[in-house]
Amino acid sequence: MENIIIRRNDGYELAATCYQPTQTPKGAIMIAPATGIKRKFYHAFAQYLATEGFGVIAFDNSGIGDSRRKVLSKETANLQTWGEQDMPAVLDTLVSLFPNTRYHLVGHSAGGQLVGLMPNAGRFSSMFNVACSSGSLRNMDWAFWFRAQFFMNCFIPLNNLIWGYTHAQAMGMGEPLPRGVASQWRKWCNGQGYVKTAFGKTVHHHQYDTLQLASCWVYATDDDIANHANVLDMISVFRVLKPK
Repeated sequence: MENIIIRRNDGYELAATCYQPTQTPKGAIMIAPATGIKRKFYHAFAQYLATEGFGVIAFDNSGIGDSRRKVLSKETANLQTWGEQDMPAVLDTLVSLFPNTRYHLVGHSAGGQLVGLMPNAGRFSSMFNVACSSGSLRNMDWAFWFRAQFFMNCFIPLNNLIWGYTHAQAMGMGEPLPRGVASQWRKWCNGQGYVKTAFGKTVHHHQYDTLQLASCWVYATDDDIANHANVLDMISVFRVLKPK
């Protein structure tokens, strides 16, 4: 295990951890985190994958954890930059550290949602998505809908207005979030298809229509956010996938 720094094309530095297997790698895995979740959350899982013979990189997205480079109210990160800049830089590093093998994505929530924004996503041979859904408010049960509405449409705007970022941790929703991340999260969850809400607006180039790779989507039946309807809603954005 080694902590490393990954530099995006624009020079922004991301904190990451590389896990080396003891033998020639069977493959290499990029663990892409959920919104506001630090890489240490995946430490035990990454260690397990390394003992099974896989090279692994886990990382903090820009503005989160050790990848926060300035006062949070001045961080310019958003969900789109995570998919278009952070994740591609991590995959390029994975390829350079573990050449001549197959590359796989383990996406937790946002980590799977944003893969279609990666210009180099075609390097992946497979993706395994956990609790990855559109998070659409309209598909949530009434009991949870009120809480979700408060968080998305009251808590986030108020926090961004007062502090310039969102205290997501106060609602049990991970780390404090840069303004742009929280705002985009709110906007996308108020629509359908999550990132699809931004197609033709802020997202002008993507691979959701063309990305073809083996995939497995797993969610818990008692998950209020990544429920059955929202998982299918997210899968539908990947037009070549055939949900069962």
